[in-house]
Parts: sequence; structure tokens; C-alpha cells
Amino acid sequence: MSINRISVLAFVGFVLFAPSIAAQSTSFVNFESGHVRPLALSPSGNLLLAVNTPDNRLEVFQATSEGLESAADVRVGLEPVAVVARTETEAYVVNHLSDDVSVVDLTDPGQPFVKETLLTGDEPRDIVIANDRIFVTTARRGQHRPGDPQLTTPGVGRADVWVWDATDLSTQPDIVTLFSDTPRALAVSPDGTRVYAAAFTSGNKTTVINENSVSIEPLVNAVINDGFISPGMPAPTQNIQGVDAPVTGLILKWDGAAWRDAIGRDWSPRVRLQLPDYDVFSIDAMQDPPMELDRISGVGTVLFNMTVHPTSGDVYVTNIEARNDVRFEPELSGHSVENNVTIIPTGGDSVGGGFSTPQIVHLNPHIDFSTSFGPASEIAQSLALPLQPLFSSDGTKLYVVAFGSEKVGVLTDSGAVQTRITVGGGPSGLALDESRERLYVMNRFDHTISIVNTVSEMETAQIPLAYNPEPAAIVEGRPLLYDATNSGHGDSACASCHIFGDTDHLTWDLGDPDGLVESNPIPRVSVQGGEPLRKFHPMKGAMATQSLRGMDGAGAMHWRGDRNGGFAAPFNERLAFMTFLPAFQSLLGKETSLPVSEMEKFRDFILTLRYPPNPIANIDGTLTPIQAAGRQIFDGNGDRTGLGGDGDPCVSCHTDPIGTGGQGSFEGESQDFKVAHMRNLYQKIGMYGYALPNSLNQNGPLPTFEPTPTPATGDQIRGFGFGHDGSIPTLFNFFRVPTQAFTFENDMGRSGNQKVREMEAFLLTFPTGLAPVVGQQVTMTQANFTATEPQFELLQERAFAGDGDLIVHGLYFGSLRGFLFLDELDIDPPVFASDVASVLVNVGELTAAIQAGSAVLTATVVPRGNGFRIALDRDDDGWHDGDEARLGSNPASSNSIPPTSILRGDCNGDGGLDISDAVWLLLALFAGGDQPTCDAACDSDENSSLNVADAIWKLQFLFSSGPPPGAYPVCEVVTASCRSGQCSN
Repeated sequence: MSINRISVLAFVGFVLFAPSIAAQSTSFVNFESGHVRPLALSPSGNLLLAVNTPDNRLEVFQATSEGLESAADVRVGLEPVAVVARTETEAYVVNHLSDDVSVVDLTDPGQPFVKETLLTGDEPRDIVIANDRIFVTTARRGQHRPGDPQLTTPGVGRADVWVWDATDLSTQPDIVTLFSDTPRALAVSPDGTRVYAAAFTSGNKTTVINENSVSIEPLVNAVINDGFISPGMPAPTQNIQGVDAPVTGLILKWDGAAWRDAIGRDWSPRVRLQLPDYDVFSIDAMQDPPMELDRISGVGTVLFNMTVHPTSGDVYVTNIEARNDVRFEPELSGHSVENNVTIIPTGGDSVGGGFSTPQIVHLNPHIDFSTSFGPASEIAQSLALPLQPLFSSDGTKLYVVAFGSEKVGVLTDSGAVQTRITVGGGPSGLALDESRERLYVMNRFDHTISIVNTVSEMETAQIPLAYNPEPAAIVEGRPLLYDATNSGHGDSACASCHIFGDTDHLTWDLGDPDGLVESNPIPRVSVQGGEPLRKFHPMKGAMATQSLRGMDGAGAMHWRGDRNGGFAAPFNERLAFMTFLPAFQSLLGKETSLPVSEMEKFRDFILTLRYPPNPIANIDGTLTPIQAAGRQIFDGNGDRTGLGGDGDPCVSCHTDPIGTGGQGSFEGESQDFKVAHMRNLYQKIGMYGYALPNSLNQNGPLPTFEPTPTPATGDQIRGFGFGHDGSIPTLFNFFRVPTQAFTFENDMGRSGNQKVREMEAFLLTFPTGLAPVVGQQVTMTQANFTATEPQFELLQERAFAGDGDLIVHGLYFGSLRGFLFLDELDIDPPVFASDVASVLVNVGELTAAIQAGSAVLTATVVPRGNGFRIALDRDDDGWHDGDEARLGSNPASSNSIPPTSILRGDCNGDGGLDISDAVWLLLALFAGGDQPTCDAACDSDENSSLNVADAIWKLQFLFSSGPPPGAYPVCEVVTASCRSGQCSN
């Protein structure tokens, strides 16, 4: 066996820098995936199924007369967010990050296992079963979606519903594409003939026109040439100091007859698109293939979940309505959104499936919005961020979880709130057990399930989920994102716009005419020289909501970088985030300031949020020819002849790895902006139509000839696209508008437009910080092994390339087991560590077991550094799960370890495994330090001697994804004379 090792010299350097490395290492990545349907009862009601999202598992509980008893749990995919039980022995789990559905065999509830994996489009969310068909919502993108996703084609829906035949999962699924943005919620009619699907961030018939469309300059209006003369910016046009505000984009809203700004002026000639704003769709579940029957708009801005009245068949949608058409932060203080349940009458017609006019019911009619904040009694009654609704069987009660309020609202079927039940933190989902007079509530913050008595309407117990691997910073800081009690009326939170830590895909004007002009400490990019950037004017204009993901290491915040660490530390994101503290009062309307200690918790949590892998990029990390050509332009060396651009490579400003180094730049705008990152461009597709013409001229003044007005593009799904204000519909527009200094000259056989398309193709695949293969899965059985082996081999290749850790889990010779691919070992055939520390298994043994019918195994690529925890040591206590089970301790509790046992690699006897153990051994070997407390424990490579190789082994495990201590046959249970190294099994 050949083992890759670092040299002694490199090892010494490693030890010197290890403290800073250790501070950055983690075995958990926070994607903050939002729960959709986290609980489900089996048809008999005897099993309660619960997704354990951070632990990537499905937990199974027995429902008894006394309460809930944990029966078992099973690894599924990454970030499970929804579950449904088809029969007593079969359940389906939606894995948001793995882009698939785990089919779980519940024949033995004490030992469930994944028997099949259904690959889906990107970021699946909800799942229902109707007419023996399985319906799953996904975005219209992803590596598993067949055909061209038409990313650059106007008028194409970006929402997919994948449909499988539940009686034959081997058949190809049908895909129903809906004319909306990414979907989330599903519901089924009482007779099972209709499935209803809803857009997630569907919008509210608002859009934005950019500053050139607002400008009163005659030349600009002549270039647009639509017969409309801009009236310019609405008043006020100066701040309290009398400083002129910049000309910015304007948010417009369609009122049914015209596109109007905040003061009612008609800008319709400047808008080149229509926004039908379709929110909810009816799908005929009886047709083969299923087909869309009807669609309706006017339901809400962000649609969370749906249910159907059991007798009337009417559809109920929980949602928030954004007031982004209101200009200026002081006008929005304490009233930026409203929380609603919208009722869509269907007339009970299962044949026609037609919708009637939606009826919007405000969940908080008690609030007095004439002031920014109200009394504590008002806050206590409010229901914020309404997620899953669920009807009683007779339709007289509608239960709604209020994710931001620690409550379950009990409503009438007309939407009136009757009772508010206090439950755990972050209630996110429901299951109703009427035979036992119980309502089960998933509490995301507390990682528990509340049991509510439906007669007394009070919580009677909280049952913990098995294990939460999230660090304390995540657990303690998460509530600050969602807790609406920190707002003026108890009905809004940061998450009201930053949905599950991401974005609402809207544009807001949160300027303040009473604010002051502030200095700008952000350095300019070097290619533009050293001239300081312009100051920050408080009337900043329309700005698109940015994601809270990936801010660690990204420097100053907001589009302009106006949230920063000051001149002494302009790139310090920890200081930058603290400058948002006043927003709890100025925007959310909180009466008093949030304590600084709470804001620090909030910051520490937010800086853990990560982007998911890019769903457009190839799983193997390769680029298509057009993407590779775009990368060539992006990385150009500055001599751009024949390639295009402005003479400087894009990467000189949009630096790797995230697309920005944090500096600012002049971009021909009325304000200076921080160089934008590039990681979520693929999310912005869906707006087409722009008043400015795409200029085919090169650098120089705007054309003086009379151009043809840009034609309208018709119905589109989004009113916001690219750029700081979302006014640029496509990346093609961005590179071709006359105000941008990009050339892209025509060459023989390669036009300028072709080059722009190449750039566009590459930018839509821009790396997010995780390789595209992360999350990808394949389940291998005796029946499908020939078909799935190539995918398994691809996952091994990507693990060898360092894209992630490869784990394998499932049923192996009658037991649930976990395995970790040891990609650091130079061995053929490749070897897997197992959840029993003394057992190694090579890939041939695993595949032979599958082919013989002795195993059903699922391979998954997880983020680098997460594999050991997910596959072998669930509770991160240093003990392999199989060993803990064998020796009588709990693998799901770091407080439970085998008795009279040693922890391999623990040199200082503190019960943990970290860098201090390697340092302890080195001091003992070379500097006269204290001897290890137990030689057998310190002997990481188990060769019955202590030397520098043991320290190297530990460090490779901790920081280089090396094998864990104890990878050879071990003896874990020791005699009283531990120092002798004599062990007994």
C-alpha cells in the first residue's frame, strides 16, 4: 500500500500555519434550504416521517397513544426539504441540493433504506402524489434536465413540474413547463384529478427602467426614439443638505392600464415587455402526459405553500405581498410587506379546473400601519412568514405555521385568525393526526417536533430530532434572520426580502432624502487609476435585492459598497455587516435598537451562508466549446484584438474566485459601484425587453442617426434582470448597449455578437465556490448496476480531482452502513473507509455486493471536508458510527462515547481530536514535552510505535482530507494499563 505523505519540512511549515487553517475548517456547509413539506404521516397514521435537513436524513417516528417514539433514520440526499408517504412501506424525500428524490423503503420501519433515486431538475422543492403519479417542482435548468433549457430565448417559462409514474419509476418522467419563475408549492384537489403548482418568487407586476430611460437628455431620448419625452426623476431631487441626487432607475408598477411610477406618472412607452404575473397553475393529473389547464395572477409576490379545501376544492396560498413600488425607506418603515393567505375559488369543478378571482386575506388586520411600530400586544398577535397551511378533514379549521412568529395560526375557512398557538422556534411544517387529536409541528430553529393537542389547542410536548451537526454560530444566529418580533409590528424580518437567506428577485428604492452624503472608502480597481470614487448619496435609487449568500470574503456590502468597514478596513465584511444594525429601526420599524450582541450573532450566522453548485455547468467541470471561448475572452491578457472588450481583461476587475476583489469601478453610471460578483447570474434569467437599442457601433459617442425603436418582446416571466437595479434584461444587452464601453468587433468567421454569446454562455456557468458535482447522487441496485456504474465511476473521478468527498451509504449485507472514499490513497483498486474503523473495503467489494443482490448503495459527492462526518462519524466525536453502535454508545450524540475506550489520535487525553494532539506529540518527541497520556490512543497509524508519522497522519486527516486515525485493524477497548499499549478486543 502506497500512502501519499508530506515531507518533514513541509510538515513543519504546516504546523506553524495550522492555527489559521483550523479556524477556517469546518465539517458543515450552510445552504439554508427552506423547508417546504418537512413532515408527513403514513396512510395509517402510525408513522411520522420528518426530514432532518442539516443531517441529510429522514427520521421515522412511531406514533403511539403516549406520543412519538423514534424508530430509525436513514441517510438520503443533501438538504432534504420535503417528504410524502405513498404507502405504508414507501416514501419519497425531496433533496434540494442533490437535485433528486430519494425513494425510501419502509418495509421495516426500524431499518429504512434508499432503494432508488429519481434525478430531477435544479433545486426541487415540493412533492405530491395524485392518480398514481409523483409530481415534483424544479427550476427549468439543471444537469439532469433533458433538452435545451433555452436560457437566452424570450417568452419561455422557467418553472418545471416533473411527473413520474409511481407504478413504474423506470419510465422517463414527463416535464410540464409553466410560464413563471422557479416554482415551489404543490397541492392536490380532493378527488385527485388536479394538481396545483405555484411560482415561488413570482413578482407583483413591477419592473424597472434604467437611468438612461429616465434621463431628460435630448440625445438619450432621441436614441430611444419611442416618441416619449422623459419627465425625469420625480421630486424630491435633492437630499436634506441640498445636494442633487443622481439620476437613477425608476420602479414602475402595472395598474391594469399603464406602467406608473410612485407618484402616478405613466411611463408605458418606455417599457418593452408585459408581465402577466402568473402565480398558480392547474394541471390535469388524469391526462397522459399531464397538461396545464388554467393559470391565474394576483395571488401574491412570494408564494410559500398551498393547500386545498377538502370539500369546496378551493386553493389556499400562503404568501407575502411586497410593497417595493413605494419609494424611500422612511415611507416603508414598519410596512415593507404584508402577510396573507390568498383564496382561489375553483367552483369545485374537477372537470374544468377553472380559477376565479383570488381573494386576498390579510393575516394581521389588527396592525395599525399609520406608525412605524406598535405596542407589544400588537406584535404578540402578528403572524409572519406564513409557510405550510393544512386543513382539518371537515374544512372548518385551517392551520398555518408562522415561521417568523413561533406560532401556529388557527383560521376559519374564510381566512380569519381565531387562535394563535405558541410552539417552538421557526415552525416550518405540519402533519395532522386527527385520530389522536394531534397536530405535529416541525420547528426548524429548535430542531424539534411540537405535539399540539387539537382540542385544547396547546403544545403538549417537544420531541427532538436525532442530531443537528450545525455549529453554534448557525443555531444561535439563524433566528435573527427570520424573527419578526424584532420589527415594529411583529410581521416582518430581514427574511421578508432575503427569502431563506437569498433574494426576493425584486428591486427596491430604499433611499432616504433626509440622509447625508457620505465619504466612499472603497478603492478603485487598479486598471482605472487611483482617483477616489464618488461619495455615497443617500438617495441611491432603485437597487435589486442581493443575496445574503457567500458574503464571507466578499468585502464591502450593497451594490455601491456603502456598507463597509471604513477607511481603515474597507474590505472587512465583519465590520461591514454590523453597519446594517440601524436597519432594524429604519426599515423594519423596531422601536428600540437591536442589542449589539444579537447583531454579532446575526453576522456570524450570515457569514456561514454558501451558494449551491452552479446548475448550468457540466458535472465533470468541463466547459462546452462556446463556454470555453467565453472564458478565453473573460481571461484575456489585455490585448483584446480579435476578442472584444475594452482593452482590459474582465478578470482584472472581476477577479477569481468569486468575480470580485471588493474594489469599486466607474461603469458609465451616475454612481460608482463595487465590482459585482458573478456567482448567481443564472438565477436572473427571464426578463427580455429593453428601451435602449443594442448598439452594433463601437466605442465613441452615441449614434446621431435616427434609430428604429427597440420592439417590445411580449409576455415575460420577470420584471427584473441584471445590473445593480435589475434593469438590464440579458447579459447580451449588458454587453451591447451604447453606454457600455465594450467593443466586440466583427472578425472573419466570428462576429461580435457571437463573441457576446460566448461570454454570456461562460458567465452563466460561473463557479459558485462548489464544484458542479457536489450533491450529485446515484443509487445502485442489482437491477440497474450496468446503467448506473458509469455515473459511479464519474463520481469517483471527481473525488480524485478534489471536487468533493465521495460517500456511499445504504443496505450492505443486511445492515445500514456508511463508507468514505479515501481519494488521498494511491491504491488500485480504490479503497473506502467504513463506519467500523478497523474495516476497509475496496470498490470491487462494494460493486460485487451490489451485483450479487447483497447491497443497495447510494453514492453521493458532498462538500470537501464533510465526508467523514456524513459517512462515518455522524456526531463528529471521533468515533465511527458502527463502532459506537457495537460498543453501546449513541452515534447521534457527541456526549455519548464508548466506555473505557480510547479515541484514536487523542494524544493529550482531552477526548477530542484536533491540532493540539499533533503538537503534543511533536513536543514529546523533539522538545522534551509531556508524554502522551495513552500511547495506544496516540498511535494514529497503529504500527505500535510513536513517531512523526503519527502527527503527520493526524494533520492530513484534519486539514487535507486524509484517512482518519485508526484506518488499520484497531483495538478500541483498553486495559487499565493504557500506557503499556496492550489492548484487548
